[in-house]
Amino acid sequence: MGLKFLFSVLFLFTFSILFAQETESEIDSISKSEYIQKFPDKITGRLFYVNTSNSFELSSRLTDEKISLIPNKQNKIGAKISFRGLSLSYSFAPDFMAENEDNDDSRLFNIGLRTYFGQWMQSVNIYSEKGFYVSNDLNEVYLPRTKSFKIGGATGYIFNENFSFRAITNQDEKQLRSAGSFIPQLIYYYTNYKIRGEGGGGQDVDEKYHSVDVAISPGYNYSWVPTRNLLISAGASAGVGINFSDGTDAESLTSLLYDFNFRGAINYDFSDFYAGAQYSYLILNHNSDRSTYTEDNIPYFQAFIGYRFNAPKKVKDISDDVNKTIDSIKN
Repeated sequence: MGLKFLFSVLFLFTFSILFAQETESEIDSISKSEYIQKFPDKITGRLFYVNTSNSFELSSRLTDEKISLIPNKQNKIGAKISFRGLSLSYSFAPDFMAENEDNDDSRLFNIGLRTYFGQWMQSVNIYSEKGFYVSNDLNEVYLPRTKSFKIGGATGYIFNENFSFRAITNQDEKQLRSAGSFIPQLIYYYTNYKIRGEGGGGQDVDEKYHSVDVAISPGYNYSWVPTRNLLISAGASAGVGINFSDGTDAESLTSLLYDFNFRGAINYDFSDFYAGAQYSYLILNHNSDRSTYTEDNIPYFQAFIGYRFNAPKKVKDISDDVNKTIDSIKN
């Protein structure tokens, strides 16, 4: 009920704004430089299709045995709105999509928040999943009561002010000329997963694991603009950090963490309409205990279509008041 209520509020808010527009001559303002075109008085909205999941692969450090935990719901549809650096998205996994059919009492919930403060970039993500396929080299078993929960994000700094990350992720800016930037990030996640099901001999399995990841991950992104309305972007980051893991039958362990993240995107922008696709893959590798190595994987693909529309005067006024308050506190 809570998820449906949240989606309903987001849906109604988005469409109430759509029908409350002022005339373009009254409120529209466009800021344009040699490299970046900004739309400070426009709200950017989109509808999208997403294929994503948070899966795990547990490998024994003593033998060749591997166990994979793969969620059985991966397809989602959703909506996203962005305004002046703040971005909020919501998506859900409907049962009518092909990969989501016949999944006994399973769930995939994901919500993401991204915002910008000058050249600082902040993202927060939540994954909640229920129902996993657990497989090894011999067989595959569906465990409807197995769950996972992940919350975390990244704080990064964009060194090149002529490079727009918002043109890749939010489309509330437009990259006019090719540019790239070094982007170091601090990555942090908390994860827990509960393996529940029937084990050998008819005995129930009920194991819980907790994991905390913190890593420094320097990276580089480049956006190529071959024509006025086309953007092709790619980037990668890799880093090291620490992981703290604790389980039901395992001792607590602090170990070295390795992370790798690849991102690619293509956008086509025509007037206020835009369309495109994004792909990213985040890998967090660490020891779960002294005998188990864990690969924590988050693949993400999104295809979208969207439109920029003029923000209502009331929304602009609220944003201006908030900015004035923040400036007065700084001074």
